[in-house]
Amino acid sequence: MKLPDLLELASGNLRNSLLRNGLTTIGISVGIASLVAMLSLGIGLQQLAGQRLSRSGLFDTVVVSAWRSVEQMERDGRRDGAPLPASGIPAVLDEDARRHIEQLPAVLEAQPEIRFVGEIRIGGESFITSVAGLPPSSRNDEAFDSLQGSFFSSPQAAEAIVRLEFAEEWDEQNPRAILGKELVLRYAERRPLPPEPAGDSGLSTEGSDGESGDDSYGFTVVRRELRCRVVGLIEQEPFGGMRSSSRARVYLPTGLVETLDIMQSSDMRGAVQAERMQKTYDSLMARVSSPAQVAEVEQAIRRMGFRTFSILDATRSLQRFFVILDLFLGIFGSMALAVASLGIVNTLVMAVLERRREIGILKALGASDGDIRRLFFAEAGAMGLAGGAIGVAIGWGIARAINWGTAYYLAQRDFPPETVAAVPWWLVGAAVVFAVLVSLAAGIYPASRAARLDPVQAIRYE
Repeated sequence: MKLPDLLELASGNLRNSLLRNGLTTIGISVGIASLVAMLSLGIGLQQLAGQRLSRSGLFDTVVVSAWRSVEQMERDGRRDGAPLPASGIPAVLDEDARRHIEQLPAVLEAQPEIRFVGEIRIGGESFITSVAGLPPSSRNDEAFDSLQGSFFSSPQAAEAIVRLEFAEEWDEQNPRAILGKELVLRYAERRPLPPEPAGDSGLSTEGSDGESGDDSYGFTVVRRELRCRVVGLIEQEPFGGMRSSSRARVYLPTGLVETLDIMQSSDMRGAVQAERMQKTYDSLMARVSSPAQVAEVEQAIRRMGFRTFSILDATRSLQRFFVILDLFLGIFGSMALAVASLGIVNTLVMAVLERRREIGILKALGASDGDIRRLFFAEAGAMGLAGGAIGVAIGWGIARAINWGTAYYLAQRDFPPETVAAVPWWLVGAAVVFAVLVSLAAGIYPASRAARLDPVQAIRYE
């Protein structure tokens, strides 16, 4: 039987039982619609999470921190591939370590995470609040999409960007009035002491191993003040709150903060661990030229004796979660399609019973068993194709309705709209193909039953 004849017979048979075949097709479309709607929700949520993380600037960033103790390194470092220090003391995250990290081939920059508590005086009022440094690259963060005012004019400009909650605490009625105001930052400066002549201190410098210790250096803390002009106002925490420097209410350029030599909590640990008195850091943010090189950079930094963390480590677990979520959503969405496949089986089995004389005549005219199978497969495939196309359209409409409802709900609470359901083109094609395959699978039994009919008995059937 030629293909045009096969298609003509199949379409004619479908038209003859239009109501029953239409209801079966609608069942398929409902199954596909539920499948597409559920998968679009999983895909949309995954894309939303990926966009949030990528805008945080941490996909191409490695967080570097020092081990707090040898015991911690022995417990966790072996798993991460970090070698134990020969000296028995964890490596110090100081300026030398920072330069070594910046010299790694794929590292573009290594910026310190500096956050401290200071006193802010503005407009005759005083506030004790947290202050942090922001690098120039943070301008691309989504927190600055709604920036009121302007970003820092240079990496060392005496300028400040404040959080909205701080501005509201200063002036609840008109927080924007803080823009252009001058603030005075009072902070603790770390100032090295000159070397002390031997014997002047009157203290023993003998170490625990009996050797002479070197305590000829130290530092003192001096109160300093810095005058800055408020140039910007933001509502959200930069980097999605995922960095230590994000959790502050007043931000200064990192270049400016580094010149202030502000006292940090890590200075006490560095004072007893470092070979000489110099600046130490709680953590550094190493920006890598490509996310594909993050793992390589992490391994190199671990070999230097430091801890590392990257968002790619976290996204592996996140990706696993979304794969499992998509799997379960697909299973639940396919249940309606499984019910629809039973409808296809029922429709085609009834067609076999009703068209026994027609099948017998076709066989008497020379149609083979394969021709009869292909005829029923064509009918099943046509119902699957039509049902898949209609189901995709319905599923797309449900996804649009979900996005519209979510946007309306967020707008009522003064949040920007978000896309939580997405229907990519590959899902459209996969859903239609899946519908056709399920329909063909459902048509196997009716087609085989029709092909096995005896033409003589079929013609005599009333």
